[in-house]
Amino acid sequence: VVGNLVSFCCFLAPVPTFYRVCKKKTTEGFQSLPYVAALFTSMLWIFYAYIKTGEILLITINAFGCFIETVYLVIYITYCPRKARFFTFKMIFLFNVGVIFLVVLLTHVLAKERTARIELLGWICVVLSTSVFAAPLSIIKVVIRTKSVEFMPITLSLLLTVSAIMWLAYGILLRDIYVTLPNFVGITFGTIQIVLYFIYRKHTPGKDQKLPEQKDNATNEENGNTAVSSENHAANSGGFVDIEIGEKKEGKKVEEAQKKQDQTENKTREGSSQLQHN
Repeated sequence: VVGNLVSFCCFLAPVPTFYRVCKKKTTEGFQSLPYVAALFTSMLWIFYAYIKTGEILLITINAFGCFIETVYLVIYITYCPRKARFFTFKMIFLFNVGVIFLVVLLTHVLAKERTARIELLGWICVVLSTSVFAAPLSIIKVVIRTKSVEFMPITLSLLLTVSAIMWLAYGILLRDIYVTLPNFVGITFGTIQIVLYFIYRKHTPGKDQKLPEQKDNATNEENGNTAVSSENHAANSGGFVDIEIGEKKEGKKVEEAQKKQDQTENKTREGSSQLQHN
């Protein structure tokens, strides 16, 4: 029950990001892939709990996960650019329809007995859930390189770690290796993030030092392209980073346009003065 409550909080972590998206009516470039992946894993665990039977806790939290991730994706699709919308639909069709259908088919074709189905599906869930937990490796690498934790939210890292601890204990009590293994990996990566946070939290990066998201956005702006960040589910705060960068860019564009307008008006006035003088 405690694990469900903590997982519930983790699922609600992106709410401020999507509130801001609705308010501004723009996604400001952040990706939908983490939410597609979260919906995908929740669907898998529901299927696992259904095959195993008696896993009411797994079913309830992942059913809520499916609901809230669907809401996030609907909001994203509503306000994202056309290209991002097409990509999101493609990923949903690929993972949440295609792969899920393939898993269900393989489970029933390759495993005839219930025990064999549980084992096959369990290992599929272990591999995919471990991949999701390992996703923060990209954030860890960036934190070490930039010595900055401003885009690695400690609250979410703590929640994910506590959630993994609760589900690890649940898996051990039920002697369910398929629940235990991925959450052990989750605890490991969560602990690394927390340690890195306390190491670098007081470190102030140099003014000229840019975060990878900022560098990518600057490059894409020069090429006339729309910047798209690479955030994972544990990096939901990336939405805030991208939105803030977008606001700064918009402010610069307005400022530059104002300067050009002032220069044009000055030239016009100078030309008029010269004509009157002549």
